[in-house]
Amino acid sequence: MFGRDGQSHVCAPAMSVDDYFAGRPAEHRAICDEVVRVLDEVGQVQVEAVSVGILMKRRGTFAELRPRYDHLALSFILRRRLDHPRIGRRTSMGRGSGRTSHAVPLRTVADIDDEVRAWLAESYFESGR
Repeated sequence: MFGRDGQSHVCAPAMSVDDYFAGRPAEHRAICDEVVRVLDEVGQVQVEAVSVGILMKRRGTFAELRPRYDHLALSFILRRRLDHPRIGRRTSMGRGSGRTSHAVPLRTVADIDDEVRAWLAESYFESGR
């Protein structure tokens, strides 16, 4: 499911979440489970495991978890630029879209605090527009 015709992508075929986390750190699976739990409290979410990470979808992908050397990077899309010290990377989603992808490192489940929960909820609700 892509936002526009002909949009490129780099994901390999989907697999189960269990298969994705086989052989990976247990803390990464716990982080993923908590992110999914938080989103399930907000609304219906489709979770898809692909070779590059875990995608969270509503109408399209609005958040994802990708492994990094010492953490999982949680990326989420907002219709604004969020300036916050916890944001490690920001990427504009294209000229004129007004959307920005933000990435925050998650090292433990405790990193999924009220701020992260609020950002995820905002991203979820904006993805339905």
